Amino acid sequence: MGKIKETSTNNINKQYIIECDTPYAISQIGGRWKLLILCQLEGGKKRFGELHKSICNITERMLTTQLRELEKSNIIKRTVYAEVPPRVEYEYTEMGLELVPILKQLGCWGARIRKITKDESSED
Repeated sequence: MGKIKETSTNNINKQYIIECDTPYAISQIGGRWKLLILCQLEGGKKRFGELHKSICNITERMLTTQLRELEKSNIIKRTVYAEVPPRVEYEYTEMGLELVPILKQLGCWGARIRKITKDESSED
C-alpha cells in the first residue's frame, strides 16, 4: 500500500481531527463495529470467539482489525494466556472504563432520538 501524500484531503482532514478534541475522541471509537465491541465488553472480559459470535455479521478479519485499533488507542487490553490451546481475552483498560458511563449516556440519548424519529414517521 502506498504512502498518502501530505497534501491529500484525507491527510488534511486527519490533521483537523487531531487538533480538535471531540472529533479525535469520536475517531477513536467511531466506525461500524467498535461501539458494538465496546458494548459487548461492558459485561467484563470476553474471548475472541465470544466476541465474534455475539456481533452479527462481523468477519474475523474485521474483528481483529477493530480490536487492534481499540488496543492501540489504549481503550481495551489484550491478555494472552500461555495455554494449549492458546487463550486470548479482551477487556477495558482503566482509561476505557472511563468511557462506559459516556457510552451509556449516549445510548440513552440514542433511545430518545429513535423514539422521536419513530413517532414522527408514524404521524406521516
